[in-house]
Amino acid sequence: MARWGCVVALLMFAAVCCAAPVGNAMSAYAALKTGAQDDGGIAEGGSAADIPPRMLAAYKKAVQQVGTYMPKCQGMRWPILAGIAKVESNHAVGRNIAVNGDIRPKIYGVLLNGSGQGGNTTVVSDTDGGKWDGTSQGERAVGPFQFLPSTWESISKDGNGDMVADPHNADDAALGAAIYLCAGGRDLAKRAQLTAAIWQYNHSNAYVTGVLGWIDQYTAASKNPDLKNVPEKVRTVLEAALSQQGVPYSWGGGNASGKSYGICCSPSGKSGTDIKGFDCSGLAVYAYAKVGISLPRTAAAQASTGHRIPASLGTGALDPGDLVFYAYAPEHDTTIYHVGIYVGSGQMINAARPGTVVRLDSVTAMSGFAGGARLL
Repeated sequence: MARWGCVVALLMFAAVCCAAPVGNAMSAYAALKTGAQDDGGIAEGGSAADIPPRMLAAYKKAVQQVGTYMPKCQGMRWPILAGIAKVESNHAVGRNIAVNGDIRPKIYGVLLNGSGQGGNTTVVSDTDGGKWDGTSQGERAVGPFQFLPSTWESISKDGNGDMVADPHNADDAALGAAIYLCAGGRDLAKRAQLTAAIWQYNHSNAYVTGVLGWIDQYTAASKNPDLKNVPEKVRTVLEAALSQQGVPYSWGGGNASGKSYGICCSPSGKSGTDIKGFDCSGLAVYAYAKVGISLPRTAAAQASTGHRIPASLGTGALDPGDLVFYAYAPEHDTTIYHVGIYVGSGQMINAARPGTVVRLDSVTAMSGFAGGARLL
């Protein structure tokens, strides 16, 4: 039973939940976890497009500053800080981030009083008299990087030049996180040392896995695809798709002419009727129309076009311009729920799910790789 939109499968496959772990960091006491209901099992991808510009500036600034305090540290880069902040506070999205980096309202974690709220079972005594966490009745994590006040006191630095080191300031908090992750002069370009740094931040295997996933996705998004050596028609397709970065996802949206209002409704009830944009298959229809190729409207149907690239060959068999598919049961094309457009170097241009925008993602951003299709 085909549907307009990215998720194109039988209804029995329609409701799949992917959970993104969220930690109350700087503490093994409270590993807070939440799950988000996604459409069709799509793991929410990450790109600079989902980071408020002022927060992204803070991450990049911290990378430049951390060497002053941790000269032996190597391999620090903004996707590492973005991965932590995504899990901890979703980049302070929904708060006001001032020009100087101050975040209001302030971000507080749950009170670590052993109540069980948010998963905490250990009492953590107050250390700051409420200076940073607003209460003297106990301790709670603070700011976009969710530091415990006691940890903040040991790593705090002034990142924005106002002579105050405040965990509720984007620049200060990002610099503090960079310093903490760099402890011991780590080389964060080495996966094992990066993993150890994240484990130190929060002693939870699920937390480490979640943060590493976001880091990988932000890393992929930070690399501009090189289109110089691709054939002309492929370049036309990719440039058309890349030009739509930042356009909202709309369930059922997009056609050969460009973005359009979508339809109602996705399996989780998300409507595209008031959103002008693209879903995954709509983006592919638009991009390929630029070279005169008319694609079917659904992801599963698009898998029957061109030269099919089996999943057994792996993602290394993909060439720029290929469609890349994802399925609940990768050996059965009827269960394909998603399509992206491969741009090379492990990246695809992607309209991932409701609530996101068209962006670059890693081809590992979602599960169920089902091969590709080469049309050019």
